[in-house]
Amino acid sequence: MAAVKALNPKAEVARAQAALAVNISAARGLQDVLRTNLGPKGTMKMLVSGAGDIKLTKDGNVLLHEMQIQHPTASLIAKVATAQDDITGDGTTSNVLIIGELLKQADLYISEGLHPRIVTEGFEAAKEKALQVLEQVKVTKEMDREILIDVARTSLRTKVHAELADVLTEAVVDSVLAIRKPGEPIDLYMVEIMEMKHKSETDTTEVNSGFFYKSAEEREKLVKAERKFIEERVNKIIELKRSVCKDTNKGFVVINQKGIDPFSLDALAKEGIIALRRAKRRNMERLTLACGGVAMNSVDDISIDCLGHAGLVYEYTLGEEKFTFIEKCNNPRSVTLLIRGPNKHTLTQIKDAIRDGLRAVKNAIEDGCVVPGAGAVEVAIADALVKHKTSIKGRAQLGVQAFADALLIIPKVLAQNSGYDPQETLVKVQAEYAESGQLVGVDLNTGEPMMAGPAGIWDNYSVKKQLLHSCTVIASNILLVDEIMRAGMSSLKG
Repeated sequence: MAAVKALNPKAEVARAQAALAVNISAARGLQDVLRTNLGPKGTMKMLVSGAGDIKLTKDGNVLLHEMQIQHPTASLIAKVATAQDDITGDGTTSNVLIIGELLKQADLYISEGLHPRIVTEGFEAAKEKALQVLEQVKVTKEMDREILIDVARTSLRTKVHAELADVLTEAVVDSVLAIRKPGEPIDLYMVEIMEMKHKSETDTTEVNSGFFYKSAEEREKLVKAERKFIEERVNKIIELKRSVCKDTNKGFVVINQKGIDPFSLDALAKEGIIALRRAKRRNMERLTLACGGVAMNSVDDISIDCLGHAGLVYEYTLGEEKFTFIEKCNNPRSVTLLIRGPNKHTLTQIKDAIRDGLRAVKNAIEDGCVVPGAGAVEVAIADALVKHKTSIKGRAQLGVQAFADALLIIPKVLAQNSGYDPQETLVKVQAEYAESGQLVGVDLNTGEPMMAGPAGIWDNYSVKKQLLHSCTVIASNILLVDEIMRAGMSSLKG
């Protein structure tokens, strides 16, 4: 009898083999859900919320966030995978697949009587070797626009279909290159993602407000004083415009965070000054980064030095919304990516893909290196582990073998999702790698082996490194669970 039963007869307990079986089946279940999403040829999932909202996605991170996972072990794996996305921006689906496969391979040996602790020691040894191999296969090169485009394309094609990914790739790379400052970390908040579609529900409404005067004369006096005060401000702006733009065909634009009254707008318009009112604070901060210049709190200190420059300013109306475009800035430090789409779930899908693309480019620049994709790294690491196995003493060798077999889930699933036989494809790729010693992956268009690097398929080094660390730790922790107790206060009521 479980010890906890003596203390608490109502506790639910799963022990030893049963506990392991529960955990492994949970990991396998989650793996089966995400399996078909991997790679550019992966399929979509449609998520329908309680309110009937539809979300179409094959981004593992979105799926794990939106799915209601009730099983505690599956929930643990999902949290690890989403943490991987938070840190590196990619690799969620691979994470779930590798954890599931590590547990499946370990189960083969544990069912024959091998102790889970020995398997986890083998996993640890295999992880150390895998990280060494990753260091050897990484390609350090100058991160020019061409390489970054390949990295972004590899990431984006796994999230949206190829034609759309190719359109987004250049936009994503150019926006990161625009905000990049030498010697400083890249701040992706400087890339604003805006969407054009229907009216948003968050339009502000004004609360009724009143202002009372003692007499009509007092009101007149106050209005005159206010009018005079505002006119002085407007005249200062007009004077500055005349001194800057005289005898040239330059335009002058005033952007204000709070309101501008109709009289002032009219006075400014007569001088040929475009005045925009009620710009968001975030946009004001980004404007100074895009155009230069300084945001001023008062017109008293206004001078030529506080002006920024843009080549073109125009307004575009879509439905009931007006968008102001500020383009052709000389040296922008902040950019906006504008997404136009027919419906909400398309926009959401593109937005998620762009975020991942931006992170992929940022990672590549910060790592200063990339690794070949298409399953090439996994095949190379698995091959190195099989050779390394003999140098490890005792039964921990079996853990290393399990780790090597588990990593091969990535090329197998990539081939399977593209409609090819996973075993046949994997054998071809491994044979080609053994023969040539070059890093070969799976060509998803033909099912044949191909050199991933020259084909322009690059993955992030930091994503792969994080994968190896997190998958090993979580798989080891789950294997070492030999008793699951549901004995919390809430489950014992009644």
